[in-house]
Amino acid sequence: MSIMGSLYVGVSGLQTSQNALNTTAHNVSNAENAGYVRQQVMQATNVYNTISKNMNAVSDQQVGLGVVYAKTRQVRDVFLDNTYRTEAGRQGFYEVSVDVLDEIQSLLDEMNGESFHEAIDDLWVSVQELAKDPSSAVTQGLFIEKCSEFLSRGQSVYDGLVDYQKSLNGQVNQLVDTVNDYADRIKSLNDEIRYIECGGFEEANDLRDERNHLIDELGKIASISYSEDLDSTIWIQMEGEDLVRGDYAYKVMTKTDPDTGFSYVFWEKNAKYELDTFGNRYYTVEEAKKASVFDLDRLISSDIDTDIGKLKSTLLARGDHKGTFVDLDESRYTNSVSQSLCMNIMAEFDQLIHNVATTINQVLSDGAARATAINPNSTYLRDANGNPLQVFQKIASDGYTGSTYMPEDPDVPETLYSTDNLMINMQLLQQPTKMGFVLPDGSVDFTTMEQLKAEFMEEDNVLNINIKKKSSFVDYYSDLVSQVANSGYLYESIMKNQEQTVNATSNAREQIIGVSTDEELSHMIKFQNAYNAASRYINVVDEMLEHIVNTLGS
Repeated sequence: MSIMGSLYVGVSGLQTSQNALNTTAHNVSNAENAGYVRQQVMQATNVYNTISKNMNAVSDQQVGLGVVYAKTRQVRDVFLDNTYRTEAGRQGFYEVSVDVLDEIQSLLDEMNGESFHEAIDDLWVSVQELAKDPSSAVTQGLFIEKCSEFLSRGQSVYDGLVDYQKSLNGQVNQLVDTVNDYADRIKSLNDEIRYIECGGFEEANDLRDERNHLIDELGKIASISYSEDLDSTIWIQMEGEDLVRGDYAYKVMTKTDPDTGFSYVFWEKNAKYELDTFGNRYYTVEEAKKASVFDLDRLISSDIDTDIGKLKSTLLARGDHKGTFVDLDESRYTNSVSQSLCMNIMAEFDQLIHNVATTINQVLSDGAARATAINPNSTYLRDANGNPLQVFQKIASDGYTGSTYMPEDPDVPETLYSTDNLMINMQLLQQPTKMGFVLPDGSVDFTTMEQLKAEFMEEDNVLNINIKKKSSFVDYYSDLVSQVANSGYLYESIMKNQEQTVNATSNAREQIIGVSTDEELSHMIKFQNAYNAASRYINVVDEMLEHIVNTLGS
């Protein structure tokens, strides 16, 4: 090889070492950046000049032209990436459940510094005192006062649960906006990466880092799958539907139900739309339901991977309407109700208020009926219209409906004896002695009060159809709080186990993609020495050329 050609060898060494040093410095400067993946220098031999060919020789006579900076690659593990994104999504699902149960437990246990359980205990004590002396104005006043306190505190707890449902609905909208933002940015990154890498001479590693980081974050929000085309474009599916397809990002939309105020999450591409008077697209609630992103009626299980993503968990926890005792009916207690933390607890709590209210009203109605059986003209325990007195009245409709307190149409919740549709009889609040509990013959009505006392002691209440344990009114609330606490403990255990899995996967992945400053500094020393060696090589060649020129010139 000529001496002049030797210069190319030295120059290639300088260029390659300088580029390797730049890459190493880039790794060190981004070591603490989230989502950054360490870059590795790939070196290769430059092209060879063939001097001669001899068929009898083992190889041709060739002269190399040094080293070339072939590629800067990202160091990743596809299996660990998939595992991390799936397990992080599962962790996000149970984190939401734990947070929701913590909030519900605080709403149930405390209200203005006093436990709701005290209101039930106080009501039970007032029933016992009234049973001792039903005709006493003091015990009658105490009973009405405790009924009012019971309902007031119950409505405060229920309103707190409703407000928390609204808060979860806000979180749903925020998560949907985040999904769309991520999808749009990934689509843009697809375009940028494809533009840079289409020539095959450059790797858009920093843009790939950003794209992979967004996929990591997207995996925490929903269940995703993805693949990369030969042109470096990522395709992403969310819940089995395309979210990013080539150079197009599909929108996830929300539609607010005017009846409940809650948002339905649906695919814009799968929903039929109508046009308003201004030509704008409009989606009905029915179409939003048909194009729903999530099937919330499916059983939640890790075996079938239905417990992945914060968005799904938040939707499940929120439910699709305010829970009432009607939701606990066997025909309505579907997976979407039983698996909704808020709806399930609200329905069970509302069932307590409903049962207490209707039981007290029914006992008074039975007392009035017994008196009427003896004397058809009796006004005992009846109001001015001849209807049986009732302590608890419905706000939205007439209170008394006969021997039952279930409306003919259970799908009209405003007519139910539910927590937010009850009030205390104003006449009894102002004059509790209207109950009297003195029969027309002048005797004290102990029978009615003993019936009421027996109803409170009767263990005939269950939280829902899946629970066999029966309890009295006093124990029912304790069972409800215990159920929330036990569920919270269970979800927290799952979350902690999941957190360990995610941390283990993250650590294993970090060993591959993470930047070790010590390792990078050792690489820097190596490339610096290589740069110095190439420089010395060029100096030697330069000195040889100078010596030859000077010698020949003289």
